[in-house]
Amino acid sequence: MELRIEAVDLPGRECGGGPGFPGYRDIHVAVQRRGRPAELLDPHPGDAARARWSLECAAKRLPDGGADITGRYVQGGPGGRFVYLNWVTRDGDAWSLFRRAKLLLTAVDEDVLAEALDTGLLVARLGLTDAKGHPLCAAVRPPLVTWSATA
Repeated sequence: MELRIEAVDLPGRECGGGPGFPGYRDIHVAVQRRGRPAELLDPHPGDAARARWSLECAAKRLPDGGADITGRYVQGGPGGRFVYLNWVTRDGDAWSLFRRAKLLLTAVDEDVLAEALDTGLLVARLGLTDAKGHPLCAAVRPPLVTWSATA
């Protein structure tokens, strides 16, 4: 199964500080590999018009009618799977994590998930700027993300 993440409304390359938020420069967003926080898939600059990732996953139907999706970029255990979108800045030749969004696969509607098992495609569409104009973080569920089984 292909898990495709399509993001728009990125917050920009710089994010000013405020209460409880120090501010950052040279912001990028990428998908984190499971168990390897320093290994990031296809970082996109924070001022890009859009960001898109395509993750190869395995999906198996469960006896209860649901599904379990796994893959090198899928985090968590059965019943709690998710994908991390990491917000990073450059720190020399490395990336430095400052925030991340948790794209919850457990929040996918059962009918959409069933269709995705048939089509082999699950698509997440979301904006990446929060209400304060900062990079989106924390658990991401509908209505912040729209899931579908079609391109």
